[in-house]
Amino acid sequence: MEQLLLGLVLVATCAYAFLNGFRDVSNSVAAAVRTRSLTPTIAVVVAAFFAFVGTMLSQAFGAYLVSAVELNVPAHSLGLAILLAGLVAAGGWGLFCWWRGIPVSSTHAVISALAGASGASALLGGDGVHDALRMLLLGVVAPLLLTPLVAYGLSFALVAPATWLARHSSSDDVNTWGRAAQSISACAVSLGHGLQDGQRTGALLTLALVAGNVVQPGTYPLAAQLTGGFFLAAGALFGGWRISHTLAYRLVTIDALRGATAQSVSASMLFFGAMVMHLPLSTTQAVTSAIVGAGANQRFESVMWRNVLRVLSYWFAAPVTCVVLGGMLFLALSPLLGG
Repeated sequence: MEQLLLGLVLVATCAYAFLNGFRDVSNSVAAAVRTRSLTPTIAVVVAAFFAFVGTMLSQAFGAYLVSAVELNVPAHSLGLAILLAGLVAAGGWGLFCWWRGIPVSSTHAVISALAGASGASALLGGDGVHDALRMLLLGVVAPLLLTPLVAYGLSFALVAPATWLARHSSSDDVNTWGRAAQSISACAVSLGHGLQDGQRTGALLTLALVAGNVVQPGTYPLAAQLTGGFFLAAGALFGGWRISHTLAYRLVTIDALRGATAQSVSASMLFFGAMVMHLPLSTTQAVTSAIVGAGANQRFESVMWRNVLRVLSYWFAAPVTCVVLGGMLFLALSPLLGG
């Protein structure tokens, strides 16, 4: 049974990475496509390439996640069942939100679902992920409250100096330079996406291998990192244009200059979170909030606040929904563990 569970967890993790790339490619390139800085085809290829490069760029963040979490995940079948329930629950929530065209955080979904599965395990008298509540608070609740505010505020504030620097330029020149800057910043966001989500997938694969007693604790195999990057990039190549349409057309009206500002802010946050603070940040929330913040700093009303509030409602519903789903799926799997 343990080998079967290990195989299912590895498949579920790869599927989660594919879905992550499929959905979150929109975060990297939606604004650039909206302002015609990049064509859709080039944008998707660029997003896939830099997401893979970001995943392979460094092992530091993935190794940190493994060292911070692996000692808290139960070994053998119990730990594998918790991982499987969490991954399936997070993937199901992600598919539902993709179908609805809503950009939501894959990070928050999987952490919340793992916490829910852990709680269900404890309810049945088994071990769970130790410090699951702390993981939920620091990995979901705190970033959910802080990331949108920081991204929105920085983007809103930086529009003023950006427009001041362009005050003597013609509109054509501003659009030309803005599109060039936005093309570069879209690559940077994709790179940050790989640093965050790609290495997180590699960490999940490593945790499964440790729980299944395939690799020793304290290691972060290159194969896990490579696999995470491959499936993240493969998902990005297929593109998730439902969510891209929401980001580009249903939240805010934005030009190339503001798009470049928003993407530069979100990319900087992803780099800083992964490489300096070792903090898992939501690419979705950073990019979406930055786009809304940059678009809000205009002389005319450009933000469609009704749609923004709808997206926010999904962000706040995600932790509760995924905790419940993760717990229910673990309870469904528990009879297979044989006590």
